[in-house]
Formats: sequence, C-alpha cells, structure tokens
Amino acid sequence: MARSPSPAFSPSSPAFWRSPLRGPWFTSVLGVVLLFGITVLFVTGLLSYAAYNPGLSPVNDKTPDKGLLGFYLFSWPTDPPWLYRLNQGVHVTLGVALIPVLLAKLWSVVPKLFALPPARSLAHALERISLLLLVGGALFEFVTGLLNVQLDYLFPGSFYPLHFYGAWVFFAAFVTHAVLRLPMAVRNLRRLREEDRPEEDRPEEDRPEGQGELPSEAGKSPSSGDEELLVSPNPAEPTVSRRGALGMVGGGSLLLLATTAGQNFDGPLRATAVLAPHGGPEPGSGPAGFQINKTAASRGISATETSEEAWRLVVEGRDGEIVRLSRAELLQLPLHSAALPIACVEGWSTSDQWWRGVRLRDLAALVGYEADATPDVLVESLQRRGAFRRAALRDNQVRDPRSLLALFVNGEPLTPDHGYPARVIVPAAPGVLNTKWVARMTYGDL
Repeated sequence: MARSPSPAFSPSSPAFWRSPLRGPWFTSVLGVVLLFGITVLFVTGLLSYAAYNPGLSPVNDKTPDKGLLGFYLFSWPTDPPWLYRLNQGVHVTLGVALIPVLLAKLWSVVPKLFALPPARSLAHALERISLLLLVGGALFEFVTGLLNVQLDYLFPGSFYPLHFYGAWVFFAAFVTHAVLRLPMAVRNLRRLREEDRPEEDRPEEDRPEGQGELPSEAGKSPSSGDEELLVSPNPAEPTVSRRGALGMVGGGSLLLLATTAGQNFDGPLRATAVLAPHGGPEPGSGPAGFQINKTAASRGISATETSEEAWRLVVEGRDGEIVRLSRAELLQLPLHSAALPIACVEGWSTSDQWWRGVRLRDLAALVGYEADATPDVLVESLQRRGAFRRAALRDNQVRDPRSLLALFVNGEPLTPDHGYPARVIVPAAPGVLNTKWVARMTYGDL
C-alpha cells in the first residue's frame, strides 16, 4: 500500500521551506525599504500622469473610463523647466533599482502563499487577499514598466491604461497590507536596537531566524501564526548571514542604479546606462548629437512632404481664422531662443539644448488672440504611426515665453529625426508633448 507523502514535502508545511534566512526580521527590513520606495514611485507616477495634462481629453488622455481614479491634479507648471526630467528620472531609475529588493521580499514571504488554512479570521482573509493582489500587482507593474522602459511592448493593449489601472490595484493592496502588517514590522525591527546576544560565538543579527528568538517568541510553534510561518522549524545549514543577504540585495540594487541612472545625463555618463532604452540611432556628435527616440522613418515621415516646397504650417484660431505659413515665412517672424531639456516617459533625458524659433503665443496672436489671453492649443503631426500624433498644451504652457515652435537647435536647422521642418518645445513637458514634424496648430479652449 502506497504511503502518503510526508507533510515536509508539501509547500503548505513550514518544514518544506528550509532556508535559515527567512524570518520576520529579514522580511521586515525589506518591507521598510519597499514602503518608502514604492510610495515615492506612486507619487512620481501620479505626477507623471498630471504632466500629460489629462484634462485635455480625449487628446492627451490615453486611459479611458477611469471614473474616480482619474482625478485631475492641476495644470502642469512650466517652472522649473527640469521638473519632468527630475520626476521621471526618479520614477524610472528608482523602479529599476528596487527590482532586487522586490524579488527578495517576494522570496522571503513565499511560504505564506501556500499556508493552510486559507483564512483563520476576517482580518487574516483580508491580509491573504491583499498579499495575493500585492504580489501579482507588483510583478505586473514592474514587468510592464521595465518593458516600456526598454521599448519592448510584448504585453497586449496599450501601456498607458494597463500601467494606470495596475498601479491603483497594486497600491490599494499595498496600503491594505502595510496597515495590517505594520505593527508586526515595527515589533520585529525593534530587535535591531537590542544588544547582540551571543550564541555559538555569533551575534544575534547573524544567526538564522528561528534560533535565539526574543523571549516573547520563545516556545512558539512555527505554525502558530503568520509571523512564525516564515521561520523554518528545521532550517538548513546557513551559507550566508542575514546581513550578508541584505548586502547582496543592496549590491544588486546599486548595480542596477549605476547602469540606469546615466540615461539622465549627457556625455560620458550616458555610456554607463547599459539598461537604458536605445530605440533610436546613436545621437553622434555636433549640434544634433542628443537622444533620438523616434526617427522620421519609423513614424512614416518622407523627405518629400517636409520639403520647402511642400510643407506648410496651418494655424487655426478664433472664429475659424486660418493662416498658412511656409518655413521661410516662419523665419520672417520674430525668433526667440530658450535652453530646455527633453525628458521622456521611459526615463531618459537630455541636458539643455539651445532651441530657436517662434513663440507659441506669437502664433496665437496671428489668429486673433491677445498675448495675455492665449488659449489651449491642439498640435498635430505629420507622423502616421505611433501614439501622440496629436497632443494638446495648456494655456499656461502656450503663454510661457520659452514655449517655441522650434526651427533650429544648437545653432543649426533641425534634422529630420529631431522634427524638421518644425517641432514644439515646451519647458517641463513630457517628451511626447514636444511634438515633432508639426503640420497643424489649432488654438482654442479644449
């Protein structure tokens, strides 16, 4: 007669998980790091959402049917001009750097996912549900975010709604789980303040969890509560201390930080960003030697339609008034310069480039608007493929004297990949709102 398998061979048995590293202390340290880091990620994500000015719907809003989740924060400011560069650089770089911490945290709590019974009380049931949503949401958000940064759109549907809804599900589970587990985390972290207690010539911090526990935990059965589920009743021989394991996790995070953060800078530091997206050609040197994400060829832009003979900018304004301008006619208007960076949702950015062109508010004046009463503007591109073929700018962005329809960059005419014959450049705006290959601008309240 066949014998039933030993409980130790079942993932629901604490004896199945033999790592001496797992335990409340190790899990709590990782949890505190994630508590801070994920809060920063969520806040910077909300600010990134606000930077798109989603109230300019449906043009800028790529996430339909948001309901209460789509609350509009404020009109995105134009000062300081590096605001979006800082926000998105922190969001993406921190998100990548937290990956080892997240994976270590998930590894540390995996016994809880198999614990039986599924629920011992209403509070325990809520915690188990929040844990499942937390694990699933974290994996979804980090994976889709990382794929987006690398320009690998392997997931079905658009990144914007997937990441938006996923963020709310994840953060709701994160807050619920943090509230339910915070007392335990604080209690466990108090051990760091305890004096080392020697056991077999080792300090308490370097002992495997489950050996030399605090007196309040002595004698507890490993199955007597969720806190003890993490501690193996039969731990394997340790090969690394808990501090050593945390050092490995921290080292992995620092390595990812070092190989990602350089995308926020120009010059030699950019070469260190081996994990940054390289979707476009190498920028090279000279006046146009800065990041290109979308080339003219990839967006379906031909040299014929951007030629001096064929291209005309259509500007529409009050009461349907329309002005058509060639590039030569634009050059006859007052030209102004501004030093502004470009920052993209994928996390990369450039240092300040010198742009020269016609102020957006001056173009509004051509179609009937006063300089201090300029409205929103809808900008349409020649591009035929990809998102944001149309983008809208708020009236405060239009009025800023540094907001230009740029014709030159760093003293030279725009190249085709940088938006020739004309592109928008606006301080502190996400890169996708700095529309390239502009064909039409319609002023009016959106």
